[in-house]
Amino acid sequence: MIRLVRRIAGTTAVCALGAALAACGSTQAPPAGHPAPAKPAPATAPPTLPAGAGGAAPVFANGPRTLGKTVALTFDADMTADEGPRAAAGEHFDNPALIATLRRLKVPATVFMTGRWAEQYPDQARSLGRDPRFEVANHSYSHYAFTGDCYGLPTVPPDGMTSDVQRAYAALRKAGVPHPMPYFRFPGGCYDRQALRAVGRLGVTAVQWDVVSGDAFATDADAVTKQVLDGVKPGSVVVMHCTRSAAPTTEQVVRDVVPELRKRGFRFVKVSELIGQTPGHR
Repeated sequence: MIRLVRRIAGTTAVCALGAALAACGSTQAPPAGHPAPAKPAPATAPPTLPAGAGGAAPVFANGPRTLGKTVALTFDADMTADEGPRAAAGEHFDNPALIATLRRLKVPATVFMTGRWAEQYPDQARSLGRDPRFEVANHSYSHYAFTGDCYGLPTVPPDGMTSDVQRAYAALRKAGVPHPMPYFRFPGGCYDRQALRAVGRLGVTAVQWDVVSGDAFATDADAVTKQVLDGVKPGSVVVMHCTRSAAPTTEQVVRDVVPELRKRGFRFVKVSELIGQTPGHR
């Protein structure tokens, strides 16, 4: 994924390649005798950050650097609203092997899932949403951009931004995700002040990242692994993708990155834990 930062008329738009990147999930059932337990209702609300000026959603990119070697792996479950025909024709917007590897390695992770993806793969969405090792967060319904000029993605009109996020939450719950997190990742990673105000009405924290894995369309797993290992610091959030077509190296990267980071003393956590360590969280 390529990250581009631009300042236009005092507005910072942070973009990351997201068009046509696909999603994650597992069609495999848990091993016999080890069913994934249903996720219980949380005793307390997940931690979030306070809203910014004018009710704008706060933006979270990494946790504290001084509270131990923690790192969150995040995976974008991308599927745009108009990609149904491609899925019907056999294109896979999931990666069962990746999720199986995360489970085998006992790595917690945060999955940012589009509502359209949850509709396409409801069994996988439910499996992830009920597995306490994972948390499922909102990546919009349509995976259309919330700003203009975002890697060629179609654009959500300003008056449709809030409803697009609401529609995604409805799709996640309908698919069987009992407690989708109050975290939102902008499609393509692109946002501006208008977009932050629109999603801020829903009380979500916008989650970005500080480590770009470079797995999008990559064919060299070693290069992606090096980029992750070179970038991770205490409190890092790593953005990755999982699709058998657009990010074919990611499962191998996870197999290489996880043991190496553990050897370096890192502990894998979900985004919620990093937000919960951040001063000012509520």
